[in-house]
Amino acid sequence: MIKSELVNRIAAQNPRLYQRDIEHLVNAVLGTIEAALCRGDRVEIRGFGVFSTRKRRAYAGRNPATGAVAVVKQKSAPFFRAGKEMHQRLN
Repeated sequence: MIKSELVNRIAAQNPRLYQRDIEHLVNAVLGTIEAALCRGDRVEIRGFGVFSTRKRRAYAGRNPATGAVAVVKQKSAPFFRAGKEMHQRLN
């Protein structure tokens, strides 16, 4: 599901709300999660899951076009772990 589909589904379930207001709310929630991850914080939504960042170590890779060795620097990557209730609902 993409963000616009999420906004449309919420709008369909709540016809009394304006779609632009729902879009602002979805953007605010996602922006807050993004800002917390950028600070290195962990975001836990009970019954849904946990968003966090994981460090990826530096490594020596290869340029596929030339075969030359390229050093890939250490970086952080977003990580999501579904909660216990989410696993139960899916199964």
